[in-house]
Amino acid sequence: MKPKASDWYKKIWTLDIKNMSWVENTSNEVDYLIDLCKLKGTERILDLACGYGRHALEFARRGYEVVGIDITEIYIEDAKQSAKETGLTNASFLCSDIRDVAFYDEFDVVLNLADGAIGYLENEEENLKIFDIICRALKDGGQHVCDLVCGDYAEAHFPVKLWEAGEHAVSLSEFDWNPDTRIMMFGNQDFAYGETMSKPEITEGDPTRVYTLAEIKEIMEKRGMELIEAFAGYTKTPASQHDYQMLVHSRKRMAAEV
Repeated sequence: MKPKASDWYKKIWTLDIKNMSWVENTSNEVDYLIDLCKLKGTERILDLACGYGRHALEFARRGYEVVGIDITEIYIEDAKQSAKETGLTNASFLCSDIRDVAFYDEFDVVLNLADGAIGYLENEEENLKIFDIICRALKDGGQHVCDLVCGDYAEAHFPVKLWEAGEHAVSLSEFDWNPDTRIMMFGNQDFAYGETMSKPEITEGDPTRVYTLAEIKEIMEKRGMELIEAFAGYTKTPASQHDYQMLVHSRKRMAAEV
């Protein structure tokens, strides 16, 4: 699999993503996050790389004040329209590169879900800027949750192909791996039930810097954050090299702790 150009993350997104099998889990994922972070309903939430707002809108439906940021204009337009149609005045959306937003000590929770653009950028220096934005946006004691491909799994198992069956389609995800640069190439193809299926051919992949749990912990600590816990996706099972997805829960230290 060949990597796409370094600015791939600006170009590839369409609203077809709404049909992917994992979108069906949104409500359950929000349930999980509320329980994980022990949220009360009064928290202000920043959803970075929010896509078409599936998590942000679900949080808003439950009464949270949410700001969603995404670089893809059609996603933000769709999210704004969804909020308008359902009367969600507590959800706002901004079309922007994450690196260009300037929030300071404003949010109780920051989310980077379904990768949240972590590792997508042109080089390591640019990728680390996302963590700077996260830390600055959080209030002291605020919480961060990111949902990422696990670098420990990548080291042990890539390249690999994985299938997932949803209610409306089956999805093939293919992962290739460069162990020297720690860059993953990811390709995906969905097949709707009832349609004729042809042989999958994924020739290009999205190049993404993949982090191990130890790397994430070090990155967070350098920015005044502490890693609280990490799970194998939206489960209670600790993250390990045996599960390709990891969900990392961190907290911004209070000023007195730094």
